[in-house]
Amino acid sequence: MKNRPVNEMKLVLPSLPENEAVARGCVSQFVSRADPTLTELADIRCAVSEAMTNCVVHAYKNEPGPVYINARLYDNGRFTVQITDKGCGIPDVALAMTPLYTTDRGGERSGMGFALMQTFSDGLKVSSKVGGGTRVFMEKHLKRQT
Repeated sequence: MKNRPVNEMKLVLPSLPENEAVARGCVSQFVSRADPTLTELADIRCAVSEAMTNCVVHAYKNEPGPVYINARLYDNGRFTVQITDKGCGIPDVALAMTPLYTTDRGGERSGMGFALMQTFSDGLKVSSKVGGGTRVFMEKHLKRQT
C-alpha cells in the first residue's frame, strides 16, 4: 500500500515578486505541523523561494501568471512540494540546472537557483515543455523529533 499524505495544501498565486515571500511563508507554516528542525525549515524555505523566484522571473517573462503550489506531509516524515507554472517552459532542463548557467543577459541572476534547490532538498525533479510550463518537485525527509 502506498503511503498517503496525512495533510495537503494547495495554493495558487500570481507570479508577482511579493508572492515569493507569501509562498515561502505559507509552505513553512504548513510544514511546521511536522515539527521540522530549524535547519530543515530553513532548507525548505530557501528551496521554495528559489522555485517561486524562477516562476516570477522566467516563466511568464515578467508578466504575472498562475503559480500552483501543492505541499504534502506524510506520516513517515516525508514532505513534498510541487511548484508548477504554465509559462514559457525550459528548452533544455539539464543545461538550466547547470550551476552558474543563466539566461539573464543583464547580469542580475547568478544561475544558482536549481543548484540551491538540489542542495536544500533530498530529491529534486524538474520537467518542462516549451510553451507548456515547468514543474519542480522537491522532497525532504524530516527527522523524527524525540
